[in-house]
Amino acid sequence: MFSLHLFIFGRVQDVSFRISVRREAKSLGLVGFIQNLPDGSIEMIVEGERTGLEHLLNWCHDGPRFALVDHIEEVWSDICKFSYSDFSIHY
Repeated sequence: MFSLHLFIFGRVQDVSFRISVRREAKSLGLVGFIQNLPDGSIEMIVEGERTGLEHLLNWCHDGPRFALVDHIEEVWSDICKFSYSDFSIHY
């Protein structure tokens, strides 16, 4: 199990990014959370199998239809730091 902490920059708010990520993460069996940040970026912590995390990270580079991702900052850890039971959207 691995943990991935992401900050996603660009036009990522108000384009269904969080909802789309939650759907994708759940389909991959990943857990964690995603939230909008005041500066217009998105923060996400997601945990699970490395192949699922890599797939989600690749998906995030494109995002949903109306998103425009400028860049992603990522921090990998081989230790799961949290105990999530699902993937949730923080409001």
